Amino acid sequence: MAISNRYDFVMLFDVENGNPNGDPDAGNAPRIDSESGFGYITDVCLKRKIRNYVELVKGGEVGYNILVKSDRSLNSKFEDAYEAENLKKGQKGKNADDVKKAREYMCKNYYDVRMFGAVMSTGDNPCGIVRGPVQINFSRSISPINIQDITITRQARTTNDRMETGSTEMGKKSIIPYALYRAEGYVSAALANKVTDLSEEDLEVLWNAIINMFEEDHSAARGKMCMRKLIVFKHDSIIGNCPSHILFDKITIKEKTSVPRCIADYSITIDKEMPEGVELLEKL
Repeated sequence: MAISNRYDFVMLFDVENGNPNGDPDAGNAPRIDSESGFGYITDVCLKRKIRNYVELVKGGEVGYNILVKSDRSLNSKFEDAYEAENLKKGQKGKNADDVKKAREYMCKNYYDVRMFGAVMSTGDNPCGIVRGPVQINFSRSISPINIQDITITRQARTTNDRMETGSTEMGKKSIIPYALYRAEGYVSAALANKVTDLSEEDLEVLWNAIINMFEEDHSAARGKMCMRKLIVFKHDSIIGNCPSHILFDKITIKEKTSVPRCIADYSITIDKEMPEGVELLEKL
């Protein structure tokens, strides 16, 4: 059964000596707002980590497949939906009822479609377009970030020609010494009921994935990344009882020092006086 409560949520996480989200347009250096100097991380990056964690812990369970990954083409997965539902294939755009049935199949079997939605209108066996009930904004650092280019020594050369110049060569990696990021998200019960049938069980998987998504994503490039807080605002209605920005403003973060280098260098304050019909849940 689909959820009957709207939710809004805030994630606070940090990075130490790493690159949380490289920018291909800047040599894969950490993403930065060139005007303000604040760092940011895309919603796509965060959703990828959630997908990876869900696949890791729920892989193989019915209803928890992941659509957006690099194993097979999307169109081949859309074709699977037509075969599973015994629908006539190769009739792109000619049968709206078949597209609806295929869309329902995709929502039922793919967790990330139920959660984030998907554009599935490509190929000869389209499954429609799903607007996901869960959306996440770009995250932004609380303070301006300082990107450092660290010179490293590489001892494994790739070609014989390069070996002739010596057994080692120099390289670089870009890191942020420390940054605390904030991301905000939304869960629309109205969309869940209208399209994807997102359940409370699905939501519990989401909260668990957000809390643990960095724990199974460690790498030398990303450094030390930790989810510090997950704060959820639960409304007692489908449409909601308060605008999300008013709830987000309940969480204030201030620097204690001019050069923050750890979570203790910030003061995090939560105003726990909630509007009528809204419950504060501190998941982490």
